[in-house]
Amino acid sequence: MHIEEFRDYCLAKKGVTESFPFDEHTLVFKVMGKMFAISGLERTPPQVNLKCEPDRSVELRAQYDGMIIPGWHMNKLHWNTVMIQGNLSHDLIYELIDHSYDLIVSKLPKKVKTELENL
Repeated sequence: MHIEEFRDYCLAKKGVTESFPFDEHTLVFKVMGKMFAISGLERTPPQVNLKCEPDRSVELRAQYDGMIIPGWHMNKLHWNTVMIQGNLSHDLIYELIDHSYDLIVSKLPKKVKTELENL
């Protein structure tokens, strides 16, 4: 998957914005102001950080050794780094983006969830 495909998929989700809050090379996607995906645009191979439920993170890292690793510069319990160009299917990457997005949305305050639903 190319970074453009990743970007398009993230931006198509409800309530998502993109920004460069850290530097000009680190693209961050937020839903209602909360990060759910991060990509270092100069990283080779292309990779993204996605939030993940801790038990699932362990399973994914074991199943996709070297393609899904503990989150680079992130909380290793809750974030994975996913190599998006390589042997991972687009369907799996889309599923992991959805999972990250859904985890963040599930933790939003009720008022913010209502705002998201009304977009």
